[in-house]
Order: sequence, then structure tokens, then C-alpha cells
Amino acid sequence: MRLGRIASPDGVAFVAIDGDGDSAQAREIAEHPFGTPTFTGRSWPVSDVRLLAPILASKVVCIGKNYAAHAAEMGDVAPEDPVIFIKPNTSIIGPRVPIVRPPSSNRVDFEGELAIVIGRPCKDVAAAAAASVILGYTVANDVTARDQQKADGQWTRGKGYDTFCPLGPWIETEIDPSDLEIRTELDGVVQQRSRTSLMLHDVGEIVEWISAIMTLLPGDVILTGTPEGIGPMTAGQEVSVTVEGIGTLVNPVVDRG
Repeated sequence: MRLGRIASPDGVAFVAIDGDGDSAQAREIAEHPFGTPTFTGRSWPVSDVRLLAPILASKVVCIGKNYAAHAAEMGDVAPEDPVIFIKPNTSIIGPRVPIVRPPSSNRVDFEGELAIVIGRPCKDVAAAAAASVILGYTVANDVTARDQQKADGQWTRGKGYDTFCPLGPWIETEIDPSDLEIRTELDGVVQQRSRTSLMLHDVGEIVEWISAIMTLLPGDVILTGTPEGIGPMTAGQEVSVTVEGIGTLVNPVVDRG
């Protein structure tokens, strides 16, 4: 099932998205997408509504340096254990919403990633049981003010600006995340291309590691790390991240006035 959030003339709603292209329909979910969703009976053509970020997260937990080639391009060795950091939920935006470059940064980079969406409250989850607490997967862009990340030594400022966590276009609940292609394009030119099978720590390991540290709540998002090929974006450009079997997340880039 594909789960999303939309803005329609009738308001904001969680929906299930059926079909593809011009025939795709958004069916309104009565309350929330967790567990077994129930439906109101209302629906809209997807072409007539606006796709929002597909989930409202209490927190976004991110894995750094989870691809060896990306660690190498950053001048580091691959870490033995997962390296985690948090982006605030105020950084989340949906498809087609502009990524806003702050005037305090001279370099803002794209980082295409697979994202995990948690489906129920959980703590101390074994890797083998991770699938039981996951609602599904979506596409993410871990936007980073690279100069500030390097200057600060810790990553809160460089990763935490408003608009620095695009998510979407929806959550796919029925997919095997173990070997999916991730591709990032800037103005239609491929910048990143890799596969989730090259992650140093897989989805189960990631959920086990994070849930040993903190309680995860329904809707929480985990970014699983970016492959090599990161690079800067400038105002007027458009970045798209595609994860095989899920979809493509597209956002324009602007400068804050």
C-alpha cells in the first residue's frame, strides 16, 4: 500500500494512493495510517490535490557515513558502529516545496537517502524483529550546509535548517529495502547512483541501534545514510531523489531573501 498526506479543497488528510499516473486516486483514511487503516469513502484524483510530506514525525533520526564510498569522499574511514544525529521535525517539507538555502552558508548539499517510517511505539527492538515496527519506507533528502557541518564539528546547525528534510512522495508499505537503487539528479543530471545493499548497517541493525538508545514513536523517521556523489545546489536548480520501488521526490532550490 502507498500511504500519503494530501491537501485538498476539503482540507488535509492521510490517504492511500491507488493506481499510477493520470488515473491515480487518493482515498481518504478516517484517522491515521497506523495499524489497519479505515476509509471514509471520499477520494480525489491525485492530479487534483497537493502531496504533502507523507508523515508527521516527532523526530528524524539519521545515520551518518553508512556507505563506505561516501565516508571516503568525506575523508573518513567507515565507522564500526552507526553514527547517529537528529534533524528537527521543523526541517520536514514535502514534494515540490522549495529547499531554502540560508544566507549564512556558502555551500548547501543534496544527500539522497532511503527513509524508514516507524509504525508503532518501540524500544530495544532486535534487528530480526525490525520489520514488525516499521510502517514502510519513503524517499528523503538529507540537505546539509556543508561548510557549517565542517566548521562546527557536530552537525545540528548544518543539518537542522527549516526545509532541510524533504520527504515523499508517499510511504510504500510493501517493499524489501535490502537492495534498492538510490539515484539523485540535479537539473536532470545524475549525481548519485548506488544501492541499499551497499549500506554498512542494514535496516534491521539501524533500528536495533537507535531503539536501544531512544524510544521510537509512530511516524518517527529514520534516514539510512547517503551514498557517494554528494554535491552543492544553487538557487534556481531542481533536485530529485528516486528510490527504486517507491518513487521520486522533487524539490526546487531557492535562496532565502
